[in-house]
Amino acid sequence: MSDAFLCVEKLNTYYGKSHILHDVGFEVGKGELVALLGLNGAGKTTTLRSILGLTRPRSGEITFDGRAIAGLSPYRIARMGVGYVPEGRRMFPTLSTLENLQLAENGRVGEWSIPRVLEHLPKLKELSGRKAGRLSGGEQEMLAIGRALVSNPQLMLVDEPSQGLAPLIVEDVYRILTELKARGVALVLVEQNALLALKIADRAYVIDAGRVVYQGEAATLSADRKRIADLMGLTASELAS
Repeated sequence: MSDAFLCVEKLNTYYGKSHILHDVGFEVGKGELVALLGLNGAGKTTTLRSILGLTRPRSGEITFDGRAIAGLSPYRIARMGVGYVPEGRRMFPTLSTLENLQLAENGRVGEWSIPRVLEHLPKLKELSGRKAGRLSGGEQEMLAIGRALVSNPQLMLVDEPSQGLAPLIVEDVYRILTELKARGVALVLVEQNALLALKIADRAYVIDAGRVVYQGEAATLSADRKRIADLMGLTASELAS
């Protein structure tokens, strides 16, 4: 892809002596939503952490908007315009919804101000005074998305947003991600629920044991459930569950 906004090449990441990512590579275009699929332990979260500098890769190249970012500190990568919605949400439970957003905004000025985020995510406005630790899982996921947005990212890395949520809440979360894509935010969506992610993705990559084993158009892969199940080492019933 000649206009790659994020380009990851030959990424190798270790935890101690354990080699987790093996020459992982993928690309994301401006305003594109790319799904990163695979089972638990495949290396999806490690890939996001490597991009963000939270776990530094041993080798490989990462460029974002034409700038090399591999090995940079996480705060520098964030300030360049990379937002993160982590698995498990990870907010400050004793602070209110609004205070969590204010900490994330940290004086940044841009299109996604706190009032704009609260307008876009009206449920958060209703909950602005409630402590984050008292929010439901779905409400915390929306807060995690809002927290990433107030940093005014050009690219958002979203890790397992459907995990542990009721189906109706998952629909809301995925509606928000679709709207962000329509507004020009590029997204990398890590998701175990392949069928769900493929519905809104432009392209998909499948990771298995730290290696990319498939890349292609999301619509093409979505139409071949047997291929998805084979790639992810699942039975047809496990894939549908």
